[in-house]
Amino acid sequence: MEVVVPIGMLVLWLLLVQHTRSCGYELCPATQPSMINVHLLPHTHVDVGWLQTMDEYYFEDQSDDPHKCVQHILDSVVSALLANPSRCFIFAEMAFFVRWWQQQPAPRRQAVQQLVSQGRLQFVNGGWVMNDEATTYYAAIIDQMSLGRHFLSDTFGDCGRPRVAWHIDPFGHSREQASLFAQMGFDGYFLGRLDYQDKQRREKELEMELVWRASANLRPPQADLFTSILPNVYLPPEGLCWDPLCSVREENLVADNRASPDPRTDEVINHFLEVAVVQAQRYGSNHTVMTMGSDFFYSNASRWFDNLDKLIQLVNAKQSEGSLINVLYSTPACYLWELNKANLTWTVKQDDFFPYADGPHQFWTGYFTSRPALKRYERLSHKFLQVCNQLEALAGPAASQGPYGRARSIYLRKAMAVAQHHDAVSGTSKQRVANDYVKKLAEGWEQCEVLVSNALANLGGSREDFVFCNDLNISICPLSQGSSSFLVILYNPLGWTVNWMVRLPVSNWGFWVRDANQQTVPSEVVAGSGEGMKNSPPELLFPASAPPLGFSIYSVARLPSRVPTPATPTPATLVIQNEHIRATFDPDTGLLQEIENLDLGLRLPLTQAFYWYRASIGDRRSSQVSGAYIFRTQSSVPFPVGHRVQTHLVQMALVQELHQNFSAWCSQVVRLYPGQKHLELEWTVGPVPIEDDWGKEVISLFDSQLETGGRFYTDSNGREILERRRDHRPTWDLKQTEPVAGNYYPVNSRIYITDGQIQLTVLTDRSQGGSSLRDGSLELMVHRRLLLDDNRGVGEALLEPGDGPGIGLVVRGRHLVLLDTVETAAAGHRLQAQREALAPQLVLAPAGQGTPYNLGTPPLTQFSGLRRELPQSVHLLTLARWGPNTILLRLEHIFEHGEGSLFNLSQPVTIDLQDLFSAFTINHLEETTLSADQLLPKATRLQWRTSTGGGPVPLQPAPSLDLSAVTLQPMEIRTFLASVTWNR
Repeated sequence: MEVVVPIGMLVLWLLLVQHTRSCGYELCPATQPSMINVHLLPHTHVDVGWLQTMDEYYFEDQSDDPHKCVQHILDSVVSALLANPSRCFIFAEMAFFVRWWQQQPAPRRQAVQQLVSQGRLQFVNGGWVMNDEATTYYAAIIDQMSLGRHFLSDTFGDCGRPRVAWHIDPFGHSREQASLFAQMGFDGYFLGRLDYQDKQRREKELEMELVWRASANLRPPQADLFTSILPNVYLPPEGLCWDPLCSVREENLVADNRASPDPRTDEVINHFLEVAVVQAQRYGSNHTVMTMGSDFFYSNASRWFDNLDKLIQLVNAKQSEGSLINVLYSTPACYLWELNKANLTWTVKQDDFFPYADGPHQFWTGYFTSRPALKRYERLSHKFLQVCNQLEALAGPAASQGPYGRARSIYLRKAMAVAQHHDAVSGTSKQRVANDYVKKLAEGWEQCEVLVSNALANLGGSREDFVFCNDLNISICPLSQGSSSFLVILYNPLGWTVNWMVRLPVSNWGFWVRDANQQTVPSEVVAGSGEGMKNSPPELLFPASAPPLGFSIYSVARLPSRVPTPATPTPATLVIQNEHIRATFDPDTGLLQEIENLDLGLRLPLTQAFYWYRASIGDRRSSQVSGAYIFRTQSSVPFPVGHRVQTHLVQMALVQELHQNFSAWCSQVVRLYPGQKHLELEWTVGPVPIEDDWGKEVISLFDSQLETGGRFYTDSNGREILERRRDHRPTWDLKQTEPVAGNYYPVNSRIYITDGQIQLTVLTDRSQGGSSLRDGSLELMVHRRLLLDDNRGVGEALLEPGDGPGIGLVVRGRHLVLLDTVETAAAGHRLQAQREALAPQLVLAPAGQGTPYNLGTPPLTQFSGLRRELPQSVHLLTLARWGPNTILLRLEHIFEHGEGSLFNLSQPVTIDLQDLFSAFTINHLEETTLSADQLLPKATRLQWRTSTGGGPVPLQPAPSLDLSAVTLQPMEIRTFLASVTWNR
């Protein structure tokens, strides 16, 4: 029987086939091979908070400027795109787009789907935000990128997958960021900001585009990424802007001079042609881009596009008069496609783009430390999110809808993603916006506290009144201070057993502690080490351990009143020591004098003290001042906080401490626990005094006699290590104008110096700025309090409030100091950095008040989510629910090539996933790219010819997937989506 298909249905089917056949590079517009092709990139840059909060920027009625309303911008852009099929637009920030999408009616969504399938609305980056690159931790970057790209994959399929990274506003660019982008499957990376001297050199030598070899460990081209430096940061060329925020002048509007000749229009067209020629001369192909947009542009998108339509028409009409300029609507992906087809040879870059300066005396290195309390809270929130994700994955559906109520981890995931924005964790927003970031994180914590409580009750088999003591940094925990007995649940998010010294504020001096097996655990109560060390409560100490990906429960009971341990008299020689480390202090000054590694017989004279730089207020060389972004000192010599420090020595079985009081606003406790192979420095700084009308940049300075040859080393977003050289840049000749600020680099987890034999490392508990300004020295900036705005847009001084009006912020933090040989340092220091980043999570509960979770099931006092420990070189980077029966799993090799060679830790390692997890069974496993939005066997990337030799190197095929034998190479991250069944 013959089937007759209605013609309307046939046309609809053909349209669907056309729209679904491809949404990649095949949809890019045609170009002219014999001309200079100018790719116009219509875009808007919308900060997820900066001068206004995220919510204020989104909603028109809450914004101080209706032109900055993101909701209206997206409405306007979509309408303008639908009005003309030749137009296109790019958008980056999913935090805004997802909110807008959820408010759209079905017809509008269908129209947007069509725009995406036609390649006319393209997403770049695709992360929840455009994250900062200096102060962000790699795992948090991966999380926020995966969150945004997961939405795009679910909503638009492969058509919504961004092909290019678009980091046009971050204030410098890290090598690890480029490596992560490459592993997410990006074909290219577009950036806007780089040092002005570097840019001048690159423009002259036609190196504005390059291949970034972003890993010293991953085999090329796994971490190779084509990188294009935009010609005008991300702004339109001067005089070519048609936005209300440009203060558009009438003579800049393009008229159709065929109907009514207008000399002003000819001026605009001629100006455009001149700009195009000059710009093309700085790039290596016959293609160049012009960014047609800026901050919160396109609230009146039709005005933009009407003028761009006419500009394209009139410029291309000049070709009949001999012009060799061809202009077209385009996208970064289509521009990249043209460069790839040209098969040119590109130079290779292997370092990073730090520090960034936009002029002499204008180094953007202050934000490496700005808002240090926010930076610490963000890092703690990352740890708590991993705990929340893991327990949700282990407990399954019971975690989100258990006895403590319904809860969702997505709230903290989104809050943490927002915190990665380049004006959030960077510390460069207004104060009230920074407060809003903290509020969002706190709201996410509340949801995850409920989820964690549900999961602990389910996994442990007992409903307890769980308590989260989130003020331990200021020695406050009402339960431990007011209860005669309580439980301590120690959850370990790492894949290895962890030993940890629990430290809780109490109000008595005698306690009995039992472990999960009801064995007595040694414990002591010591005088508090809080701010000022006078009014802080005593603290209970006891050693604890937790199994991999699991928890141990300790019971604590108060004993009848006991007399406090008398204070240790201060001896003539100040020494604290355990079986591994000895630290000696000068009895006259109270300062650290020497550190010894007793295991290796190493002895290093080493001093440590606090200093402050006088923040610049401008001088005869430059009017630039120090502010939230910019670090600039009035002189290169810092002032000591105190020449002599008051000391108090505590020597007990479970801890040895030297309390140092440098001034009324600066103190420190230097601490050693038994078995600890590092020296712990817990510092408290603030409120930084400003009564002398000087802003201050406070540093912790370490001085030794190591001959370091002007070199020091910092991590890149917590992963690979980069060498730094004082007053030097690897790829261009630096004219140094600021000997202090111009040598500062971001430190996310560690900084070290070495003479080739001995290595001195300092681990940090948050991102900070750091440097080595003379051989043998290290310094880390811990706090900033400034009186002036640095004229980079934020419009207020960095004067963070404390506990009351006019009172500055008090900040507490920790530095861990490690002394080793170069051979032994690599393994121990990297492992310790991982233990610090994902330290155990404490949860408390009153003793004796629990009830069974399931009748007939005895409660557990210890639980592990793994049937066996992971090898030390393997880190469980991600374990999170990704769907009703799907788990997102990432495994990471944490060592670089040769780094742990003494202990055989930098070799490839193979693990068996078949029965690794105790809480669920993996039924099916698929491997994806790093961002978890594309199956790895189907992933392809553009390849490039480089100056290092040969043509494009093809990607290695995806390894065959064997659940029982997953192999990781040094520094490799493998990402999986697992279909699971929970075992309970």
